[in-house]
Amino acid sequence: MLEKGTDADVLREMIGFAAERLMELEVQGLTGAGHGERSAERLAQRNGYRNRD
Repeated sequence: MLEKGTDADVLREMIGFAAERLMELEVQGLTGAGHGERSAERLAQRNGYRNRD
């Protein structure tokens, strides 16, 4: 990973990866399902639309 570029580039990629994982975990927690997982019991959808505060 260090061969790709400067330290700033590596840090940017690491933060981006961590942010994506955190968002994915948050969505899984809200919907009760992983990406592409179907369940008849859950009420929320993973299409990005849901009631927000």
